Amino acid sequence: MGFGLRYAILGTGALGGFYGARLQRAGAEVHYLLRSDYTQVREQGLVIESPDGDFALPQVFAYDQVTAMPPCEVVVLALKTTQNHLLKHLLPPVLANDGVVLVLQNGLGVEAQAAEIVGGDRVLGGLCFLCANKAGPGHIRHLDYKKIAIGEYRADGSAGGISERMGAIAQDFEAAGIPIEQAADLVLARWKKLVWNIPFNGLSVILNATTDAMMADNQALTLTTQLMQEVTQGAAAQGRTVPAEFLQTMLDHTAAMKPYRTSMKIDYDERRPLEVEAMYGAPLRAAAAAGVALPRIETLYQQLKFLDRQNRAGDRP
Repeated sequence: MGFGLRYAILGTGALGGFYGARLQRAGAEVHYLLRSDYTQVREQGLVIESPDGDFALPQVFAYDQVTAMPPCEVVVLALKTTQNHLLKHLLPPVLANDGVVLVLQNGLGVEAQAAEIVGGDRVLGGLCFLCANKAGPGHIRHLDYKKIAIGEYRADGSAGGISERMGAIAQDFEAAGIPIEQAADLVLARWKKLVWNIPFNGLSVILNATTDAMMADNQALTLTTQLMQEVTQGAAAQGRTVPAEFLQTMLDHTAAMKPYRTSMKIDYDERRPLEVEAMYGAPLRAAAAAGVALPRIETLYQQLKFLDRQNRAGDRP
């Protein structure tokens, strides 16, 4: 299908803006839903700084209302999971009759909310291995990595296999210079992403640290490794095996990446709601349903819940 697919980006922040801009520059038709950046992007477009080469898109299809967007074959959900209560209003107007929703969000089971609205057979999940942040309105700074793993959603948690539509979407992203891993088992792919997300996102807030500082400290590195091991126990509780060597691979990649302030730390610093439930609550509940306790992750979860409440109340410790 190539660039016969029309894309909608719901949530044009660092992640949605970067991937959308790469698709548009490669020739795809891309439509962007924005909030605070709407006027700037409508008038000035998008600017991307990247190790792959800086570029600007002076003209983009920018919207502040989803009802003004055309029907799209691929609706990329790049909002934070804390905004998923909006999906019942956002998805139906923009999803083409034969379209699919690609959920590019962190956490476990996050596709279920979209599936309740559009049907489970019209949902794919995606895990983004991306270091990027917003430098300003419509201005995105890509630091490192960019791969996405995508997989078919199944309500019963089974492996969905490799589908033709996954291949069509992968073809578009790869034409835009984005490596795609087509994952036969979305649940396993999500647990593997949690191997990184659970320790580094949470500890970045608890320890007030960037990735390089955590990697350089023996105590922080020990705790990170212990949390990673617990994530593999959670995966095993759902019948998934994360290879032991994968943990070391994640540590090696983190050591090699540029110093990074995680998305959760940025949200905390800017007093936005933290994605605690999707990233910690959901995996804990999935493991508990199988009779498996994850005490270190549970401790991190309770700490983050406290800090999130205090932070949003304006009473930061």
